[in-house]
Amino acid sequence: MSHEKIEKNVALMGILIAVVISFGGLAQILPLMHQAEMIEPLPGVKPYPALELAGRDVYIREGCYNCHSKMVRTLRFETARYGHYSLAGESVYDRPFQWGSKRTGPDLARIGGRYSDEWHRVHLIDPRSVLPNSNMPAYPWLEHAMVDGEQVARRMRALQRLGDPYTDEEIANAAAAVEGKTELDALVAFLQGLGKHAPRE
Repeated sequence: MSHEKIEKNVALMGILIAVVISFGGLAQILPLMHQAEMIEPLPGVKPYPALELAGRDVYIREGCYNCHSKMVRTLRFETARYGHYSLAGESVYDRPFQWGSKRTGPDLARIGGRYSDEWHRVHLIDPRSVLPNSNMPAYPWLEHAMVDGEQVARRMRALQRLGDPYTDEEIANAAAAVEGKTELDALVAFLQGLGKHAPRE
């Protein structure tokens, strides 16, 4: 097939361009898919317990990821401020991933254990009471909204089908684990769990 024939036939050229782009796309996508299957959880990393999973859902629902990344980059000034850079093995059970790049507020990848539960509660209800210059919105309704145990159990069951190693016992006990807990309790539990399995400097 001559070059001139391809140039003069727009339909044929379009088809050949689509074929070339498809091969290029597959050459980039297939290795990444294989690599994603090879990523192993870091030591100690397990699927979120029921309360933390409920907190993660609140984090996503309230759009916290719009202002806070959860990925420490490999740059020196980032690791000096936040700690060890983020590794894929920390986020194996995140569906969807919440690494992000937006930093209106600080990165939260290593926030777990830096502040007390009470500090987080006060900060979420009224951020300016602990950080006067904060532009973070307040979330007072989380203190009164209760976690739905049945919904958490259904979510765990769905994640189990996707490959997260939840046991049937964990799913059966999910509703009891979050009974009487508020969405504020759940969000604080989620935040306190962030970065606890990260490598230490």
